[in-house]
Amino acid sequence: MIPLPERSGPTAWVERAFGYAFHDGSLCAIALTHRSAGSEHNERLEFLGDAVLNCTVARLLYDAHPEADEGTLSRQRASLVSGETLAQIATELELGEHLRLGSGELKTGGFRRASILADALEAVLGAIFLDSGFDAAAAVVRHLIGPRLAVLGDGGSLKDPKTRLQEALQARGIALPLYTLTAVSGEAHAQSFVVRCDVPALNLTTAGEGGSRRRAEQLAAERLLELLPADMRRLG
Repeated sequence: MIPLPERSGPTAWVERAFGYAFHDGSLCAIALTHRSAGSEHNERLEFLGDAVLNCTVARLLYDAHPEADEGTLSRQRASLVSGETLAQIATELELGEHLRLGSGELKTGGFRRASILADALEAVLGAIFLDSGFDAAAAVVRHLIGPRLAVLGDGGSLKDPKTRLQEALQARGIALPLYTLTAVSGEAHAQSFVVRCDVPALNLTTAGEGGSRRRAEQLAAERLLELLPADMRRLG
């Protein structure tokens, strides 16, 4: 057996954390480089990794839940590939400690920002795909996502807050909530959005803040759900 060359730095960390040894270390370096750190960054690799991730998770769910319908499988996949889930995995792997960031992102704690961590995780998957092909990247996805399959909720519990709020209101014949963007702050690559959620018929208003308008809307909806009577929340 020919011993593998000794590795150090990011490639050694990837081998430990992802269970994968890069043949082309430059791909690994690019995957861990944020756009703020240079022109050769990880966004194109992120695009590839997102596709590999979605396809592999879809197959995992298809095999694991033969009785589930398309809607349930879609909600389960959305939960497993969400930015929140990917950022959690990246944090557990200490990915932020190995990112190359520009000085501005370093000063504002970019190595802890969920969106940056999630994107970098997908970029690593894209780099593995280019380095060794789909099967190798899919094996890493199974390694990272597999343990979460066992604790995944059912389709109903995985509905996002906006959907659950809408269904709870519709069940009582109440008009749909109104979402209003009230503020946008920060630089283009790290913006923060504030959205207000109103249900006039119940005289309820909440607000949510997130790294995207969609995330802010979901947080506002989640907070409004908490204000509904218990019997209405169950309908969502």
